[in-house]
Amino acid sequence: MATSSPCVVISDEEQGYDLDLFCIPKHYAADLERVYIPHGLILDRTERLAREIMKEMGGHHIVALCVLKGGYKFFADLLDYIKALNRNSDRSIPMTVDFIRLKSYCNDQSTGEIRVIGGDDLSTLTGKDIIDTGKTMKTLLQLLKQYNPKMVKVASLLVKRTPRSVGYRPDFVGFEVPDKFVVGYALDYNEYFRDLNHICVISETGKEKYKA
Repeated sequence: MATSSPCVVISDEEQGYDLDLFCIPKHYAADLERVYIPHGLILDRTERLAREIMKEMGGHHIVALCVLKGGYKFFADLLDYIKALNRNSDRSIPMTVDFIRLKSYCNDQSTGEIRVIGGDDLSTLTGKDIIDTGKTMKTLLQLLKQYNPKMVKVASLLVKRTPRSVGYRPDFVGFEVPDKFVVGYALDYNEYFRDLNHICVISETGKEKYKA
């Protein structure tokens, strides 16, 4: 059985960084507790994942499938790094792009109901922002089987350690994080915070302010 590649493990004791050390939009200043993963660290880790994907995929044609909306920043940056590797190395991978939208959250809780919107030509690599319980991704993988892809590899920026997990683990993982509700870098709370560069822990004030 294939195992996922190594990732950066963030411990339960990690408190993150003071907001005053970073550039945070003023309209979110009271809505966040801490910066958890700074933007520069996200980009550096994403570049490394791009190298691992290039090595793993060999000469296969990739259909890169972005899981919207939360995955769009990670997906765009990951593809930029893959394109740079294509330009600057002896081997390159042909690649096309598609998009699918999954919706399973209201406020900070999974609804248990997964809505799938979009996706025309689904084949190989999927890019997702965060794996929480894993139920959403398992649903998507069942959907992808209908298209008879040669292989499916999943890249996720974050994987949560949570007792609610169904045991699913992506092939490529940026960071393993504690069971905290995080926002930023396209991760949202009821559509807010997607415009935040860093991944941050939302405060109770923020949850109440933007509650649906």
